[in-house]
Amino acid sequence: MRKLAAVFALMASPALATGLQIEVEGEGANGTITVDLLEDVAPKHVEQIAALAAEGQYDGVVFHRVIEGFMAQTGDVEFGKLGGNMAAAGRGGSSRPDLPAEFSDIPFDRGVVGMARSQNPNSANSQFFIMFDPGHFLNGQYTVVGKVTGGMDVVDQIKRGKGQNGSVIGQPDVMKKVTVTE
Repeated sequence: MRKLAAVFALMASPALATGLQIEVEGEGANGTITVDLLEDVAPKHVEQIAALAAEGQYDGVVFHRVIEGFMAQTGDVEFGKLGGNMAAAGRGGSSRPDLPAEFSDIPFDRGVVGMARSQNPNSANSQFFIMFDPGHFLNGQYTVVGKVTGGMDVVDQIKRGKGQNGSVIGQPDVMKKVTVTE
């Protein structure tokens, strides 16, 4: 009976999703980004991202750290909601446990989506970033979870942050709605 329940749980799991559709609004970017999630490369990370998206956890979350020539970071479902205290954005995660690293040999090229983490390689939770340009110094150090397959022009328009840490001043661009796609 347990095996049958496990099979049904896997069949209903959002990890079987193949992508995300991210509707972005803001002063910089307005449009849709589509992401192909790489279940075969980072199954635990993809399962967590897909579950958070399916629950609506990413809806209304801002791009809080955006560095020209590098990447745009988002996904802080705890502190990164539009209208919240933006000074805390980027410090949180979700109510789910942190994930063990799932490093691969996929390089961090333009359009690659990676998981943000602290100094601990096993601390990724809900935050992710999209690469503007190659960042091969990240290779083997961060988990690759996907690749942008549409809307890279929208990614390129995301409002940039200021200074070395890339914090966005004023109102950041926001993921208005994130939908899991099949």
